[in-house]
Amino acid sequence: MIQLRAKRLASGRFLEHAEELVRAARPCGASIVVNDRVDIALLAGAAGTHVGQDDLPPAAARRLLGPGATIGRSTHTIAQIEAAAEEPVDYIAVGPVFGTRTKDTGYDAVGLELVAEAARRSRGRPVVAIGGITLERAPEVIAAGASGVAVITDLLAGGDPRARVAAYLRNLGL
Repeated sequence: MIQLRAKRLASGRFLEHAEELVRAARPCGASIVVNDRVDIALLAGAAGTHVGQDDLPPAAARRLLGPGATIGRSTHTIAQIEAAAEEPVDYIAVGPVFGTRTKDTGYDAVGLELVAEAARRSRGRPVVAIGGITLERAPEVIAAGASGVAVITDLLAGGDPRARVAAYLRNLGL
C-alpha cells in the first residue's frame, strides 16, 4: 500500500499526481490511499483514504467512497484509538511511535506502549505504526503488536528505495 500525501499541493496538481500514481500502481498490484483528501481519492479512483483527527470523519469518507474502499484513521492517544475502533475504518494508525522530523504532528512520540495498547483496543483491526520507524526498529514495533509499519524517511536511506523495501521485507520475514 502506498499513501500519497501532499499537504501543500494545489488541488488540481494533487489530483493529477493521484491519477498518475493510481495508473502506475495498478499493474504492480499496489493500492493507493490518499492522505486527508477524500475528494481526490474518489476522483482519482484510489483504493481509499487515510484521515487524521482534523479531516472528514471516517463515516463521511465511507459514505463517499463506498463499502469497498480502504479507510485508515490516525490516532495519537488512547481516547482516539478507542474512538477509531468504533468508526468504519479498515486500519488504525498510531504514532508518532518515535521522534520524527518528517512532519509536525503536534504530538510527542508515543512509544511502543501505545502501539501495544492500540493492538489491544483495535477490536481486531490492523494497527499501523508510524513515526521514526527504521529498518532496525521495525521488528520491535511488530513485536509490540503492530500489524504493519508506515515508513517515509528510512526508505530513502542509502539512495535505493527498492533495495530498502526489500531489506524491510527480509527483516520482517515477509
